[in-house]
This record gives sequence, structure tokens and C-alpha cells, in this order.
Amino acid sequence: MDLYVPIIVLGALAFAFAAFSVAMAALTGPKRWNRARLDAYECGIEPTPQPVGGGRFPIKYYLTAMLFIVFDIEIIFLYPWAVAFNRMGIFALVEMILFIVAVLVAYAYIWRRGGLEWD
Repeated sequence: MDLYVPIIVLGALAFAFAAFSVAMAALTGPKRWNRARLDAYECGIEPTPQPVGGGRFPIKYYLTAMLFIVFDIEIIFLYPWAVAFNRMGIFALVEMILFIVAVLVAYAYIWRRGGLEWD
């Protein structure tokens, strides 16, 4: 349990800092609300009206999200694997080859669906 104490303390400090920041912003921030402040902000462009049920997102939005998730998960698994590779031996090599193949299948799917074409 002693090994987890620094991680728990760091998590508690991060939570305390986030809570303190939100509380101080609410207490010290301006309280003047107007229509322009309550409107959605779209990078300086006038907001466009949305249909009642919400608008349809293009498939590229979801493919970009999938691409991010695939490579994010790959990196999350590659770092610990690289650190502990010598201790795991041939089993780790076979498992990582299978994992890379699965990642490449997802990459090929995204490539085939046009997720890498930025029009």
C-alpha cells in the first residue's frame, strides 16, 4: 500500500487544485450576464441555428475520433511493454505482434473509409 500513497496524494492535490480554481473563478469572476455572453461561441463565427433534434455529424468526425483512440491506446500499451520487455521474453513479443496487427486492421479501416483525407 505504501507504493500507492504518492499516487493518491498527487490525485488529491490535482482534485483540490481543480476545485479551488473553479470556486475562485465563480467567486471573483464578473457577474454581468447578457445575451451575447450566454450565446454559443464558435471561434468568432456567428452561431448557426441547429435543428430541434440536433444536427447530423459527418462520418469524418467519428473516424477522426476513432483514429485518435486507436493510436492513444497503442501508445498506452507500448510504453510499459518497452520498459518490461526483457523480463517477459518471447511471450511479450508474440503478444505485441498480435496487438500491432489489430491496430493495423483499425488503421486500414480508417484509411479505407477516408478518415485520413482532410478536405
